[in-house]
Amino acid sequence: MAALGRGAAGVVPVGPGEAQKDIEMATHTRSQPSLLEDAKLRRPMIIETIEKNFEYLRKENSLNIYGTVFFGTTAGFSGILANFIFRHCFKVKHDALKTYASLTILPFLSTIITYKLFVTDALYSGNISRENCVLRSSLTGLVCGVFYPSALAFSRNGRLAVKYHTVPLPPKGRVLLHWLLLCQTEIKAMAVPLIFQIIFGVFNGLQHYAAFERTYKKTVHED
Repeated sequence: MAALGRGAAGVVPVGPGEAQKDIEMATHTRSQPSLLEDAKLRRPMIIETIEKNFEYLRKENSLNIYGTVFFGTTAGFSGILANFIFRHCFKVKHDALKTYASLTILPFLSTIITYKLFVTDALYSGNISRENCVLRSSLTGLVCGVFYPSALAFSRNGRLAVKYHTVPLPPKGRVLLHWLLLCQTEIKAMAVPLIFQIIFGVFNGLQHYAAFERTYKKTVHED
């Protein structure tokens, strides 16, 4: 009886609150490995999703870059045509390499930079609609692909004509009108790049906006 009493005296009674704590600690201890296993399983899936998104964005951006570069290339060819026309009108045979190089590179660079600033950046900031995107793309083709190379070729070859006296000098105060009358027949050939730049500007704007929409919808869907 004494031994039983000592054994009973050695047992510490456990309250209901402490028992609940022990159960929660045991449950938490058992749940920790499962959470770690879930995290290990989800990590490769997250990485795979991110890689797919990056790959998709890379493909869409590469298509947009190719379209912009091709747009600039057509502007360069327009500059070559404009330089050829005005050199023929002014009968200029000097500094051919210099004028052709500048009339190819400057329209190319101006088209790419202008398109990025007024179309690409505005599009990805969400400030323009599809119609506005197409309009900006077409205006970029007109200004940088037709008007700018034509004015540049007219100015540079006109200076060379004055410098080397390849054509009769115009009367004072009527320089621009005299040279425009001199080139009025040949300058009609610039209607070809003008029409082409408008058509390609519309096409490039539509393609670029469609690529932006696909990228946006896919990103929202993945999120």
